[in-house]
Amino acid sequence: MDPPKPNLSMNRYPFILICIAFVIAGVMISARMKEASGEGAVAFTNVRLIDGTGKPPVDGGVLVFRDGKIIAAGAGVDIPRKARVIDAKGRVIMPALIAAHSHLGVLKGPKPDSANVTEENVLRQLALYGKYGVGTVVSLGADGDFIYKLRDARRDKPSDGPAVLTAGLGFGATGGVPPMGSGLERAHRPATAEEARQQVAALAEHKPDFVKIWIDDAGGNLPVRMTREVRRAIIDEAHRHGIKVAAHVYYLSDAKELVAEGVDILAHSIRDKVVDEEIIMAMKQRGTTYIPTLFLDEAFFIYADKPQWMGNDFFRNALEPGVEENLASFKERPGARETLGRAMENVKRLHEAGITVGLGTDSGAQPLRVQGFGEHRELLLLVQAGLTPTEVIRIATGNSARIIGHETRTGTLEVGKQADFLILDGDPTVDIRNTEKIREVWIGGKKQ
Repeated sequence: MDPPKPNLSMNRYPFILICIAFVIAGVMISARMKEASGEGAVAFTNVRLIDGTGKPPVDGGVLVFRDGKIIAAGAGVDIPRKARVIDAKGRVIMPALIAAHSHLGVLKGPKPDSANVTEENVLRQLALYGKYGVGTVVSLGADGDFIYKLRDARRDKPSDGPAVLTAGLGFGATGGVPPMGSGLERAHRPATAEEARQQVAALAEHKPDFVKIWIDDAGGNLPVRMTREVRRAIIDEAHRHGIKVAAHVYYLSDAKELVAEGVDILAHSIRDKVVDEEIIMAMKQRGTTYIPTLFLDEAFFIYADKPQWMGNDFFRNALEPGVEENLASFKERPGARETLGRAMENVKRLHEAGITVGLGTDSGAQPLRVQGFGEHRELLLLVQAGLTPTEVIRIATGNSARIIGHETRTGTLEVGKQADFLILDGDPTVDIRNTEKIREVWIGGKKQ
């Protein structure tokens, strides 16, 4: 009898496993050596560093990042040996802005139209936001289904440009807000609580970042409002799926009801009355956050004043085609100045009470709510409302990241966060208008 032949295939397995182990170990050692040496890292030095946490700026600061993530930030930090060092003396670095209430794709020229909501148009507008230093855009309520794939792609490759968060299609009332012809009319409009739950459940399959509801009557201009039964069902069903709810709001009475019903974000200012202790305490107890969108209210009258900045490129380059020509015939809305005054008083009261305030403008919903420019104008309006520039920067960065649930990813210049930042030629803690002096925008560690 012949002796049994050795099973060569079985004998190869230990050798193959050993080879794989050596390869893995080699890769890990190489990665550690690269990390230790700082190969691939970029370090900006000698900057005035504003980190977005509300702390005072750091002079002589250093910001170091690798592979799109911050690995060091502050004064006296060690710079990796092989890092590319860029002396940015005289410059200021702050986190990229977060636009926590915007709309994408609705505009393409001087009139909003739902037909404009295409991937091509959305990408064009995201590029504009990026040029104006906005690193994250939250689109609330009129997006096509393509937005989910785009959102995921930007999440996986942040260096492609501003991140996108979406509410998909929001929820309104038939015959009410959002009105037909607004460009936002594709909203769900459930007639009953059961229908509302079904529509929220279907929306949840797309994993939207928020659910958006419109609940008012457009200042008394529309005869129909979303019923409390329907909106309660929307809020409850959204929370059952782990999704935050952002509400379009105007009246103090509506805001009180919404907070009691568990809404997460009041996505506009309360503008009919001055906020009282009742709603302040309710918002604090519930953890309700607030996005004042002051520029929305200013846009109803400011163009009639023909301010000097209307002739500046910073404004004009952000306009949709054909909008500038229409400004010559602009007429202000009666009562708009008083409305903005109440909104400014309310945001100051809520901020001082400890309510988390974020940055949003409703930019992109109407032609004069100018994308990119509007976010910077909002910063100035918040300062004019009585907040300090440092507080306003925190609102536009760290606070907004927390409101949208991205506080571990972006919003502040801290180790482990994404390298989303602006390089400025002026200090916005001295004059908030210096956020407009943008020299460079970096998103995901890549210069845009």
